[in-house]
Amino acid sequence: MLIKLLKSKIHRAIVTDANLDYEGSIAIDSDLMKSAKIQNYEKVHVLDITNGARLETYVIPDTPGSKSICINGAAAHLIKTGDRVIILSYCTLNKSESNNHKPKIIRLNHKNHISG
Repeated sequence: MLIKLLKSKIHRAIVTDANLDYEGSIAIDSDLMKSAKIQNYEKVHVLDITNGARLETYVIPDTPGSKSICINGAAAHLIKTGDRVIILSYCTLNKSESNNHKPKIIRLNHKNHISG
């Protein structure tokens, strides 16, 4: 039996830009991606704490150290600059692997610095 579990979570990030004219994705500071163990092009769920919107997209890396979280493409209609979001990725594990699994969770402050 396989089970889908939370792999990574970036909690309470502030969206720094929303670019409607880009082809899609969410761009995340590559240092934050590394800290959260999220890979290039990985599928993520983005949950908007500010307005309740939820969507799926994929991640592309942004400038390391920039603290950027940029919503691209059609998703920019739903999530705006300044919104607070949660970014989630998942993994599929078998039952024995899932027993010891612990997700990587990073919490960000109002400037997208890791706070815990």
